[in-house]
Formats: sequence, C-alpha cells, structure tokens
Amino acid sequence: MRSGNALVLFSGGQDSTTCLAWALSHFAHVETIGFDYGQRHHIELQARHAVLEAMRAQFPQWRGKLGDDHMLDLGVLGRISDTALTSETEIQMTAAGLPNTFVPGRNLLFFQLAAAVGYRRGLHTLVGGMCETDFSGYPDCRDDTLKALQVATSLGMGQRFTFETPLMWIDKADTWEMAHALGGDALVDIVLEQSHTCYHGVRGERHAWGYGCGTCPACALRKAGFERWTAGKAP
Repeated sequence: MRSGNALVLFSGGQDSTTCLAWALSHFAHVETIGFDYGQRHHIELQARHAVLEAMRAQFPQWRGKLGDDHMLDLGVLGRISDTALTSETEIQMTAAGLPNTFVPGRNLLFFQLAAAVGYRRGLHTLVGGMCETDFSGYPDCRDDTLKALQVATSLGMGQRFTFETPLMWIDKADTWEMAHALGGDALVDIVLEQSHTCYHGVRGERHAWGYGCGTCPACALRKAGFERWTAGKAP
C-alpha cells in the first residue's frame, strides 16, 4: 500500500467504482469527486451515493480511509454541448467518426477541476477510469491525452500531480476480474446492484450484468465484458 492520498474521479459507474476500490487498496486516504454537468438523467448521481454507502458498509477496512465526497456544478458544459448525453438525442455516429455521446472537453475539465480541489486539499494523485482498450474512441480517454494533461497540470499548478488510470490497458472482462480481485463477491455485488452505466438511465430492468437498457453502447460493453469474465471463470 502507498502512504499518500488520492482523489478519485467518481461517477458511480462500473469503471469508477472499480477505480475507487483500487485507490482504497493502494492509498492511506481517498476522497471522491463528481460532476453534475447537465447529463440527461441523474441516475448516475444517485448511484454515487449508493455505491459510497455500500463501500463503507461492506468493507470496514476501507471505511476509515474513505474521506470527503465533493460534488461540483459543471452545468455550463451541458449548456454548450449538443450530445446524446446532455440532450434527448438519439445515439448515433457523427461525421467525425465518434459517437454523439462524446462530450467535448469533459474529461479535460474533470481533471483540471479535480486538480484544483486536490491542490487545496493536498491530494496530488488523481485517479480516473479512462480506458482505450474497450472504449468508444473518445480522444480524452486516451493515454497520450492524459499524459500530456498531467504534465500541463503539474506545470500550471506549480506542483507535481500524478494521473493514475488503472483500467487504461485492460478490457471490460478484466475490469470485472479486477473488482473481484480487490473486493471479492461483495464488491462485484456492489457493481452489479448499485453502480450505473446505462446512457439512457434505465434502472427498471435487472440483467445478469446489472441494470440498464441493454442496447446502448455503454450497456453493450458492460454486458460483453461480464459474459467474457463469467465464461472465463466457468469450470
């Protein structure tokens, strides 16, 4: 375990829940930060609280490490965006070759604001669930982007910041396996029952891999990863 502190970019989804468990396993003190950026539904914001409560209840060894949760109003991002995550728009590919669920600048702003909070609170390791193995091609999830941003952030803040992305080079099946390795069946159950991934905000239908519409790109990735993971566990 590392002796320092960390700030986790925490949305309440599968990836950030796994990253929160990873941070709690590696750092002495962990805080979380979330963003209300005008997303078309607030299910994931509700999921954040449910996951945090479940983490504290199920893992007493992490309870004392888990510190404050910070929620920032980033509504301006929703107001300047025209995407399927911030408006009632059908999910489709754009002429740029990206799905219209891409919110330009989102992760860049998230890290910059997290760094501003971290600067004030002495949290110089920022943990995010970005990945460029199983992902939708978002340029602000790529390793090169985040490495460049880490350098720029450290220079601009006058302090060294480290961006940790534990999921960067693994796929969704490996993300399920990481959750199991970190917290066993109890953590997998939290991911299944409490975390939220679905772009459409569907919570009324429970699948083997958790809640969601089952058809949006986020659900498709989560479902496929769960099926590969469970198939790999089969005797």
